[in-house]
Amino acid sequence: MIKTAYASNIGRVRKTNQDFVQVFKNKKDVEMAIVADGMGGHLGGDVASSMAVQHLGHSFVGTDFDEAAKARVWIKMQLSLENETILKTSERFADLHGMGTTVVLALTFVNQVLVVHLGDSRGYLFRNNKLRQLTSDHSLVNELLKSKQITKEQAEHHPQKNVITETLGVSDHINPEYTDVFQEPGDIIMLCSDGLTNSLTDVQILTILLSEQDLQAKCDQLIKEANKFGGQDNITVCLVDYEKGGEQID
Repeated sequence: MIKTAYASNIGRVRKTNQDFVQVFKNKKDVEMAIVADGMGGHLGGDVASSMAVQHLGHSFVGTDFDEAAKARVWIKMQLSLENETILKTSERFADLHGMGTTVVLALTFVNQVLVVHLGDSRGYLFRNNKLRQLTSDHSLVNELLKSKQITKEQAEHHPQKNVITETLGVSDHINPEYTDVFQEPGDIIMLCSDGLTNSLTDVQILTILLSEQDLQAKCDQLIKEANKFGGQDNITVCLVDYEKGGEQID
């Protein structure tokens, strides 16, 4: 009953794609979709995002849990270990110094999804023809917005919009956020890097999710439209569809 699709694109300005996306499955057929948006130097962001996704994924495929409570304990430990690994790698190689990566992931169970994030890569829920943001950006601008020091309009063009307050690989301590969603048939979980949400409005994203295209075509269309209306950054999107009926699809 669960189907996934994803796409990533370099965008119209960047010389490299420092986003990374992949979907993994563990021994109990639980799936983990993960999007990472790297930062730091010519190679650093690319290395950090790929390290995070591949290391977390490799560890995940060896697990045999099928409950969100156990998954929460596992991912908390794994994110801490990966944070330490990225920090140590950054210290060893001069050209990787200062590298880090955001991460947003969804662990999908039969009737529940656990969404975990660090940074400003986001998770959304598409349900009953409406789109709702599940995650809250770990960014300076969002902190200013929540404390009402700036307006939503000011946040859109704030000069410090790219200052991220939580990532893997920058600080010794991380504070990931966890969001539980109890699924309904027809729900879609969308994970994305900020290259998508900085280029498209919620209304534009919703229009594509409402279309009759298949899941992969929706991913591709989101990328295409983000490049059309922005494309200033790498663009990555992953969709997890709790289909209405039918057998589980890999």
